Amino acid sequence: MNGIDFIADTNFVIYLLEGKEEVKVFEEYSYAISFITEIELLGNLNISKEEKLIIKELLKNCVIFDLNDSIKDITIDLKQYNKIKIPDAIIAATSLYLNIPLITADKYFGKINGLNAVILEIS
Repeated sequence: MNGIDFIADTNFVIYLLEGKEEVKVFEEYSYAISFITEIELLGNLNISKEEKLIIKELLKNCVIFDLNDSIKDITIDLKQYNKIKIPDAIIAATSLYLNIPLITADKYFGKINGLNAVILEIS
């Protein structure tokens, strides 16, 4: 989809910011995020001004998908049939809507029927 290789879950972006080795292999790929990830990253209660600037700079290079009717409908279906929090359901729904993989360290995404989730093993 428009050169986007995958949707990055919030934890992927955090690990990228932390410089974790396990995510460095993905740095050369093009990825997008859900607006939920943007909110989760920037809405942290203890975020410093410097951290906020670093995150905003990283997000300049991302496509950020907002909620639309299709993503909303998929989110509703995911909530109905899976034990999943609303933010995670929206992120998964974005991946399903775009039909591109989701990169995450959260194993429960692997249990969602039809979701192409790449589960990272982070040490």
